[in-house]
Amino acid sequence: MRKDNLSRGKMLALDAVIAGILLCLDQFTKYLAITHLKGQPAVVLINGVLELQYVENRGSAFSMLQGRKTLILCMGFALLAVLLFAVWKVPPKKKFRIVHVMLAALIAGALGNIIDRIRFDYVVDFISFVLIHFPVFNAADCFIVACTIVLFFLFLFVYKEEDLDFLRLKSK
Repeated sequence: MRKDNLSRGKMLALDAVIAGILLCLDQFTKYLAITHLKGQPAVVLINGVLELQYVENRGSAFSMLQGRKTLILCMGFALLAVLLFAVWKVPPKKKFRIVHVMLAALIAGALGNIIDRIRFDYVVDFISFVLIHFPVFNAADCFIVACTIVLFFLFLFVYKEEDLDFLRLKSK
């Protein structure tokens, strides 16, 4: 093994630490939203642009599938299984560390919203871009969107097809 590569166990442990820290950050920000924003008027951070506003989202992204908790949870667990499979398959090589970090953050985001849905029957959202009337979201949503965009660009522009052979279910 080259010196700049980690063992699979060390890389997976690092993934778990990253996911754990981000999950704690997500849950802590939601705790703050519940204790300081629930039942209160929106807190203006940048007038006409950004506010903190407590919202209970009983749907999925952009409030779709309202009231379909079981379906949304099943989709969440399926996504989580795919992410865990991907993290396991990605080699612990230096060139894939960013992929490991992005997948760990995606896992944290998925788990953060799953935890809310199980605990409260809804997801706590609190970040509102009022400038463009964007749906209210939370830290977990930020992890999911940002990491999906980064992974999209990595797989489109950085990695070659042969770099991704590890994702094949069957060997050639």
